Amino acid sequence: MFEIDKQRFGKFVAELRKEKGVTQKELAKELFISDKAISKWETGVSQTKGY
Repeated sequence: MFEIDKQRFGKFVAELRKEKGVTQKELAKELFISDKAISKWETGVSQTKGY
């Protein structure tokens, strides 16, 4: 199974988002998810399901 480093992924998402001048709310709208989900990604606290 493949594991993602949540801290590294979150930092990557935050850097790209800021580089593009997009808010968490704007990104969330484009991805059809909540801005809280973006925040969790960026802070590395997102939950993953074990499928």
